[in-house]
This record gives sequence, C-alpha cells and structure tokens, in this order.
Amino acid sequence: MYINLLAIDMVLVLDKVILVAVILGLSLLIAMYETWAERKVAALMQDRRGPNRAGPGGILQPLADGLKLFMKEEIVPGSSSRMLFILGPGLAMFTAMMTSAVVPWSSYLEIGGRHFDLQIADVNIGILYVFGVVSMGVYGVMIGGWASNNKFSLLAAVRGASQIISYELAMGLSIISLLMITGSLSLRTIVEQQQAHHYFILYQPLGFLIFLVCAFAECNRTPFDLSEADNELNMGFHLEYSSMKLGFYLFSEYVNVFISSAVMATLYFGGYDIPFVNNAALAQHWGQNPVAILQAVCFFVKIVLFILFFIWVRWTIPRFRYDQLMKLGWRMLIPLAIFNMLVTGFLILLRHH
Repeated sequence: MYINLLAIDMVLVLDKVILVAVILGLSLLIAMYETWAERKVAALMQDRRGPNRAGPGGILQPLADGLKLFMKEEIVPGSSSRMLFILGPGLAMFTAMMTSAVVPWSSYLEIGGRHFDLQIADVNIGILYVFGVVSMGVYGVMIGGWASNNKFSLLAAVRGASQIISYELAMGLSIISLLMITGSLSLRTIVEQQQAHHYFILYQPLGFLIFLVCAFAECNRTPFDLSEADNELNMGFHLEYSSMKLGFYLFSEYVNVFISSAVMATLYFGGYDIPFVNNAALAQHWGQNPVAILQAVCFFVKIVLFILFFIWVRWTIPRFRYDQLMKLGWRMLIPLAIFNMLVTGFLILLRHH
C-alpha cells in the first residue's frame, strides 16, 4: 500500500512538473510574440510595415531580438551595488512568472482513469496569492533603480513604486465587491460559478473597469508608464541595465500583461468556459479530453483579445502627467471602488431580505 501511495504521489509530482514547464514555456513564448504583435499593430495604426525582415512577415523578429540581447555586452556600473543590481531584474521576472500558478487554464484531462487538473495549484486563497505575489513586483522596480546609483533611475523607481502601491489599493477594493458575490477566493470556484450562471462582468461592470485601469498601471503600460518616460527620465528605472538583465525587465512587463489578461478573463469573463455552450453536456457528447483542450483554446482567445486591447490603448492614448496619474488613483478610482463595494453590499442585503 505504501508503494502504491508513493507511485501515486510521483505521478502527481510529474504531472505538476510537466504543467509548470508548459505554462512557463507558454508564458515566455507569448511574451516574445507580444513584442512582435505590438510592433505590427503599431505599424498598422501608423500606416507602416513594421518588422518584416526576419522570417515571413517578420515572424522570427522576437527570436532575433532575444539573440541580440544575449549577444550584447553586459555592463555593470562600477558605482552600483552589484548584488542588488543582479537581484532587481531577477525578482521582477520571478514574481511575474509565479502569478500563473493559481490560474485555472482549463478543467481537467482524463488519462488512465486519473484526473489531471490543468491548474498548478488550486489554493482556496487564490486571489490573495495573486495580490501577494504582484505586490512583490514593486521590489524589482525599486531595487533596480536604487542599485543603479543613478539619479534618473532612482527617481523613476520611486515613481513606479508609488504608482503601483497606489493602484493596488483600488484594485484590491474592486475585487472585494466581486468576492462579496462569489463568497470564495478560489479562482477555479469563481470560474465554475460563472459556468453555472452568468459572467461576472454583468454583475460588476464598474468593478471590472476599475480593475482594468489598475491593471494598466500595475503593468507600467501607457498611459501609466511614467516610470519609463523617455523624454523625462532617460529610459527610466532600468536605464543602467544591458544584455539579458534589461531583457528580464522588458520580458517581465510582457509576462505581466499576459497574466493580467488571464486573471481578468478568469474573474469577469468565465475563464476557460466556452460561451453560449453547456460545457458539461459537450463533455458527455465529445469526451472530456477534447473539451478540455477546446476550453484551453477558448481561454487563450480571451487572453489574446485582452492583450490586443493593451496594445491598442498604448498606441492611442497619450501619457498622463504624474500628478494626473496620482490624482486618478487616489481621488477617483479608490472612491469609486468604495462606492461600488457599498452598492454591491446593499444589493446583496436586499436580495437576502
């Protein structure tokens, strides 16, 4: 019996290791091709061609860019704090990748009579885990700016840290309204509730709008990219970085966009649920494995639509002034999130009475 339990545990460990490898690989691949999509969409909006030399339609351009970053000379400023200088980009990349652990990418696969959940860790405090990991990302920005021993980098890091902290408050308050409806912090439970009823975007449109704006600020995306304002700060908090250390900072931003899109699709648009279809009936008719794959494809379509929205906004809306950015967070989004929470609580109270 002990040997059987050990074998089952090894199968479970192997399943999780394979899933971690697949998710990390997909995250890096999608982050690479987000750069290609961004340049192509920008070219389309500005009536240009965009990258078109490396491969057909420039499809190999991300590989060329990655190779260029690897081949570039790595420079560490002599006056910098070397250990912290290395830790900054590593921490930024590490926290960006860790968030994917609690996202349910699909339902489950049936192999050899066993269920394999397509989720690395189904913890019952999934949303708290996401916020806990995301809040660590501010250290990557702050450490990188401080360790560079450059005044422009430090100023940009202070801007970025204060911006992220400010918008995390509004984001957290917007999520409280959603949790009042779901009664659960588990992301898989939230998806299953949307499968049984309606997507939560119908119940929480204001909460979703606040979360979306805060996601732009958390990812340092235009119009909230004041920590990377080239015209004011000489490129921002990663000014002194080169080679793959710079690549880690750039990649972490695109991984954050990917994971933020996955979290928004999970919380407000049903996650891996196939819209307008009874997923359980479809699984009985087609079998569980084909439906699980179709659910994963549907989830990634939702994620890609969010990524395209991130790109579209970047090339449409001009950058805020820093005082405007902070006023929006503290004077508008936080009061709106509190108002949304109070209204949600009042409606829930009315429904129970």
